[in-house]
Amino acid sequence: MDNILSKIQELRNLLNYHSKKYYVDDMPEISDFEYDNLFHQLKRLEEEYPQFDSPSSPTKRVGGIALDKFEKVTHRKPMLSLSNVFSYDELRDFVLKLHNTSCELVVEYKIDGLSVLLEYENGIFVRGSTRGDGVVGENITENLKTIPSIPLELTRPIPYLEVRGEVFMPKKVFESLNAHRELNGEALFANPRNAAAGSLRQLDSKITAQRKLDIFVFNVEYCEGIDLFSHTQSLELLKELGFKVSPDYRVFTSYDDIYSDILNRGENRDNLLFDIDGAVIKVNDFGLRSQLGELTNTPKWATAYKYPPEEKETLLSNIAVQVGRTGVLTPQAILEPVRLAGTTVSRATLHNKDFISEKDIRIGDVVRVRKAGEIIPEVLSVNLSKRPSCSVPFEFPSVCPSCNEPVFSDPDVAQIRCTNTSCPAQLIRNIIHFASRDAMNIDGLGEAIVMSLCENKIISDITDLYTLDENVLSNLERFGKKSAQNLLSAIEKSKQNCLSKLLFGLGIRQVGEKAAAVLAKHFETLEKISTATIEQLTAIDDIGEITAQNIVNYFKVESNINIINKITLLGINTRFINTAQSTVLDGKTFVVTGTLPSLKRSEAEKLIEDNGGKVSSSVSKNTDFVLCGENAGSKLEKATKLGIPVIDESDFRKMIGE
Repeated sequence: MDNILSKIQELRNLLNYHSKKYYVDDMPEISDFEYDNLFHQLKRLEEEYPQFDSPSSPTKRVGGIALDKFEKVTHRKPMLSLSNVFSYDELRDFVLKLHNTSCELVVEYKIDGLSVLLEYENGIFVRGSTRGDGVVGENITENLKTIPSIPLELTRPIPYLEVRGEVFMPKKVFESLNAHRELNGEALFANPRNAAAGSLRQLDSKITAQRKLDIFVFNVEYCEGIDLFSHTQSLELLKELGFKVSPDYRVFTSYDDIYSDILNRGENRDNLLFDIDGAVIKVNDFGLRSQLGELTNTPKWATAYKYPPEEKETLLSNIAVQVGRTGVLTPQAILEPVRLAGTTVSRATLHNKDFISEKDIRIGDVVRVRKAGEIIPEVLSVNLSKRPSCSVPFEFPSVCPSCNEPVFSDPDVAQIRCTNTSCPAQLIRNIIHFASRDAMNIDGLGEAIVMSLCENKIISDITDLYTLDENVLSNLERFGKKSAQNLLSAIEKSKQNCLSKLLFGLGIRQVGEKAAAVLAKHFETLEKISTATIEQLTAIDDIGEITAQNIVNYFKVESNINIINKITLLGINTRFINTAQSTVLDGKTFVVTGTLPSLKRSEAEKLIEDNGGKVSSSVSKNTDFVLCGENAGSKLEKATKLGIPVIDESDFRKMIGE
């Protein structure tokens, strides 16, 4: 048996060595085939001799049992965020405030990913967590174990160690993942940061393992058994222990040299294998760090130089005008593909007719583009020096691109709308919205099926869904008998939904999910809502005059009246269903503000409604309680001024009996 244990340990050591050479040192010594062969040998032995199982075995990287939820983790000390500087002058001010302008400062890349904390006991990885709010994070140990560059066992057994790092998705992995999702008709990730964050918060660690995440460790947060005196010393220690540390860190004493290095990093970020959104500047000496101290949320000894959003020029080859669910005509720039903030961009929003006119955007122009919030591509300006001599101003269509009916300008907003309520483009989007999860929740009625039903003229409005039969559905392309039965069952089930879901599904302008719930609870029947006056509607909290006018207008349109009549005849529920689990908050109106210790705002609002209470978005004399967390703003001030009781999460939990 000792021979078996020795063989297992030998295989583990070999795999850990070659994994580090491949993922950390970027100097592989064996082929993938040879590595896989060693891995399968170890896996087979561990399965045959489970008494030799180890939490630090390389076989633990493939992902384990799916979790129901993540446990909360209270950090030993707060995981601080960084202050930001955006210019040479702001950087100089930061250095001058150190009161020691000749001290050593370390410059590193600011990796654009998700910050995590890794904990080791006697050299073994025991827990990993997200930053969370800086004080409380989430336990994502199993997901972090799937990242090959995180050592499960250190090269030597330090009694206790906490390190902080940034998990990221390499650019090539991100592109491959999005290409795969596009082939499968799945929603694309906006950028590598979002993809990494989404992958790291999967309850099933097997999914995380497939996403090929990576990490750079950049700080020692706590260490027992070793005295550390500087940041560079700590990074060298982390390298020795087997970590993949921040690449290309440099030490300077002159802020001119620092600024030059930061600009150089920014100019070359396209050539990096990972995304960055800035550079981090830190005091090297730990003794000086202690003297400088910290503010509430940020250290005084470090800051981040944030790069402005990346901008590039490209050709605007066409302007496509699309028709939205509410009939709004939205122009979109068709661009010659350009790499921007982590993705290839080929389209950008042009907002509306006024935006095109103000910037004089024309087909054939060379335009400057960026990603707003590093997510949504937008056109910033036109390079007039590169405009073709044959260029002509863009003319907005006078008829709808989808149905050829006249369009008109909405006087309230800078929008042009299609006047035809039966417009095919609107019909498809209306039905998709009606069937969506937050509306009627008709499982299986996706965009492709809706388009097929509309194109084959099987349905012409939302009520036609309730007259579909199995034979008609079974004849659609790629639609079998079982699929037809499942869809019909989901449609039938939707008849029992609460009035709030039906009301939201109708797609009345500015009546979102929350407003629909408020209206349903107040009026209780669709008939009462359809006959309500503007005065009756605006008397309700959260229903403004414009929303009230839209509701009244909707129920005046003959085609909409016909749909409501059909809904009633088809047996679809048009009454409010009280789903509250208790009545302890019945008749009480709450406003939630600030960051609560353990509840997201949406979770707190659901608890209020589940216990019979009502949630409002604004504080008024009709508010009974303001549930307040950290960093509350004007709502707290208004509540104090009006004398409305302010409660914290602990008080709230007592109110609902927790």
